[in-house]
Amino acid sequence: MTFHGLIVMVGLAVYVASSHTLHLRRHPSAAIAWVVSLILLPYVVLPLYLVFGSRKLGNNRAARHELTVRASCPDTLKSRTQQLAAIMALPAASSCHLLNIHENGTQALQALRNMIEGATRTIDLCTFIFAQDRLGEEIADSLKRRALAGIQVRLLVDGVGAYLGARTDFTSLSQAGVEVVLFVPPFRSSLRGRTNLRNHRKMVVVDNGWLWCGGRNLAADYFEGDATSAGKGTPWIDLSFDLHGKLALQAQQQFDQDWKFATQGGRREPPIFEDQPPESAVGQLIVSGPDQMDDTLYTVLVSSFFNSRKSILAVTPYFVPDPTLLMSLTLAARRGVRVDLLLPKKSNHRLADLARHRALRELTSAGARVWFLPDMIHAKAVVIDDELALVGTANLDQRSLFLNYEMMVSFYEPADIKRFSTWIEHQLSKALPYHARSPKIWREIAEGLLLWLAFQL
Repeated sequence: MTFHGLIVMVGLAVYVASSHTLHLRRHPSAAIAWVVSLILLPYVVLPLYLVFGSRKLGNNRAARHELTVRASCPDTLKSRTQQLAAIMALPAASSCHLLNIHENGTQALQALRNMIEGATRTIDLCTFIFAQDRLGEEIADSLKRRALAGIQVRLLVDGVGAYLGARTDFTSLSQAGVEVVLFVPPFRSSLRGRTNLRNHRKMVVVDNGWLWCGGRNLAADYFEGDATSAGKGTPWIDLSFDLHGKLALQAQQQFDQDWKFATQGGRREPPIFEDQPPESAVGQLIVSGPDQMDDTLYTVLVSSFFNSRKSILAVTPYFVPDPTLLMSLTLAARRGVRVDLLLPKKSNHRLADLARHRALRELTSAGARVWFLPDMIHAKAVVIDDELALVGTANLDQRSLFLNYEMMVSFYEPADIKRFSTWIEHQLSKALPYHARSPKIWREIAEGLLLWLAFQL
């Protein structure tokens, strides 16, 4: 037995033991990549595996809800989604009122300003990026002013996103009374094995009753742009909303759990949500990520695509699906379901743009329609059969669906669903159709290599 062989055996033993003990269900490409790398370069890969290898925080089987499906329950997309969510221990569908869909960045910013200024007790804000630009400084000043006025203000920023936004110093916020916590900051966190699991949730909850949510980070690009900064004058197209009701209270409870995890570093117990009668439900919180035993959003999407009957309307900045999600979309198109997918012609992630074409060719060959918007669109929404609208923070790529902490809201009210589909169709009116072209052999090889690594993109 050589020293190299001994290290390989130790690495594989750690891999197998952790996978079985923590019930880690990995994508085949990720599993193959880890095993091959542990055999070839165990000295380098084993430490990396200990840092990046786990994508779930533990087994929360005890948190599952026992569900009895009644025979009289109507077989609708709404009921199926709620039943599936209950089985996965997600919060029950709840009421929400005064839904305001922001048509553009100006409306989104004004709604955010109104919520912060209208707070009477608490402001809880979670974001992936908090930029040090014109927009970020305005929000920071507002938070400091409200904290000095006696409002309890908590700010949770992803540990990597804080550096992406070039805001590494939150001292002035803390001095003003704002409680600031970075979610698993790299190199400084005691949460080993969590560095690659990023908190991509974006929400503002005020007084436990108002929720602001969507795809926008707190940076000028996501709202009105920044004319004073070179290259940032044109804002991205994004989608966000705000609402009032018990759904906002559930978002508050989820924020509390994220805050507890980030501050204490211990294992989180699942939040206890107050169940609501399904008859009164108009919205539902769909949280996904390492804190969930199941891949919740992924499961809801695959199930809904397989069961779709009329139409699927989706918008996402990045499209790198796994084979099952892609198959659910292509089979829907082959069954005659109208499938429309809207993407930016060029996103801010070059690798994601290169990796998407194989899936896009398969989609279009099945009869789906893919559209490219000339401008950067960062919105994340899926509308199915005019019965279900999923809107929030998750992209249709493998990082969002399997690695990130994400949050979507499932809307069931027909009028609300129509408003979201109208917003997407308005963007579609400015888009151009995507025409697939047969790739050359070198392009296919490059795409295959990218897709092999896409799980970690």
